[in-house]
Amino acid sequence: MLARRQPGAAPHARQSGGPVRQPGQGTARLVAPGGRHRRPMPASLPDGAPALVLAVPAVGADGLSGATAEIATVLRVDNPALDVQVALIDHGGRGDPAGIRSVLADAAARRPAGSFSAVVIPQVITPYPAAIRELSDAISASGAKARIGEVYNTNALLAEALHHRLADAGLCRADRVRMFSITTSADGIILATVGGEEAVGTASVTAFLLSARLALPVMAASLDAKPTIEDAARQLHGMGVTGIALAPWVIGPAADPAADQAAAAAIGAKLCAPLGAHGNVVKLFSQSYGQVLSQFGGQEPDTQVSPPGGRHR
Repeated sequence: MLARRQPGAAPHARQSGGPVRQPGQGTARLVAPGGRHRRPMPASLPDGAPALVLAVPAVGADGLSGATAEIATVLRVDNPALDVQVALIDHGGRGDPAGIRSVLADAAARRPAGSFSAVVIPQVITPYPAAIRELSDAISASGAKARIGEVYNTNALLAEALHHRLADAGLCRADRVRMFSITTSADGIILATVGGEEAVGTASVTAFLLSARLALPVMAASLDAKPTIEDAARQLHGMGVTGIALAPWVIGPAADPAADQAAAAAIGAKLCAPLGAHGNVVKLFSQSYGQVLSQFGGQEPDTQVSPPGGRHR
C-alpha cells in the first residue's frame, strides 16, 4: 500500500547540476555570518538605496576586468534598480576613479547628505585581514557612511561552485548524485588560498565538504603562508595519491594567476579555473547586500565602518 501523503506536503524538486541565478532566493550573509535564516536581496529598492560596491584586493591593474566585470554585470541584470560599482581597495587616492575612496565619495555625492550611501563587499571568500584593514581605512578616510558586508565562510555553496570548476577541467566527476564511474585525472585535491593561515582554516571546512561530495582527499593550503602547497602535496602523496589537482580558492583578482600556475608546476599538479563569476558567487554578493539592508531596517548605520564579524575575524 502506498504511504499517505501528509496534508500540505509537496514533493521535493530535483536540484539541477548547475546553479541558477534567481534574484531574491537562497541563503544570505549578514555582516556577522552564520545561521540559516538569512535575508535575500529585497524585491524592490527605494530611491537613493545604498550602492553595492565590489571592493577588489587586486594584485594587478586588470583587477576590475574579467571575473569582477562579469559579476557586476550579472548583479545589474538581475537587480536593475541596484547601483553596482566596482573599486580597487589598494589603488590610488581620491583622484583615482578606480580607487575605493573615489567610488565611495561619488556614491555619497549622489545621495542625500549624511545618508547611508554604500554597502562595501570585499571580493574575497576567506578572511583576508590585510585587505579588510585597507578597506576600513579607506572608508574612514572617504567620509562616506558605509558598511562592510562579507561572503566568506559560506562553505556549502562555495564547495558546490568549486566542484563545478573541477568538473569543467575534467579533474573530477560532474555528477555527485548518481556516482557514475568516470575516469578523472586527479585522485587528490588541494585548495590554494591567499590571505594567511586564517584563510587556510576557513578553507579547510570547505575542503571537508568537497571531500564528502567527491569521495576524494581534499586539503587546504596557502600560496602566501603555512601550510604551503608543497606541504599539502607531501601529505597527499603519503596517503597514496598519485594525481593532484590544484584548485585556486579565490574569485579571481585576489591571487596572481602566475602564482597558481607556478605552484601547480612545482608539485606536478593540474590546475582548474578560479571560482570567478560562478552563479553561487554572484548569489552570495546579492544576498550579502540584502542582509546588510535588513539588519538596519532602512536606518542609518551608527558608525562608518563595520568590520566583518563571526568566528573567523
